[in-house]
Amino acid sequence: MLNLKKIHHIAIICSDYQKSKKFYTEVLGLNIKQETYRKKRDSYKLDLCLNNEYIIELFSFQNPIKRPSRPEALGLRHLAFEVNNIEESIADLKNKNIAVEPIRVDELTNKKFTFFQDPDDLPIEIYEA
Repeated sequence: MLNLKKIHHIAIICSDYQKSKKFYTEVLGLNIKQETYRKKRDSYKLDLCLNNEYIIELFSFQNPIKRPSRPEALGLRHLAFEVNNIEESIADLKNKNIAVEPIRVDELTNKKFTFFQDPDDLPIEIYEA
């Protein structure tokens, strides 16, 4: 048995570093733990935290390969964040000019959720606690 304790981080490769950095920090409100420029790769690595917990590594690479990112594509489906009030969260996203899908209700939990996309169309879910 591996004795896993928790998810350490999620790695995301973006196509426009400055645009994605702004989205994850200013739109989602994640905090920067560390930003590193890797000269050999001409690449940035941005470590992001939520509530002082390290959760996302945001990478920039030259000419990253595109892949499907719709919620039903093979592989990672989406990132999901818990919120206390989905309507307030949607209003905040819309105030930041982020398009948000209509609210859905999880048929298993009766909780409200919805999706929006990051600058590279990675689906992001907000799920009401």
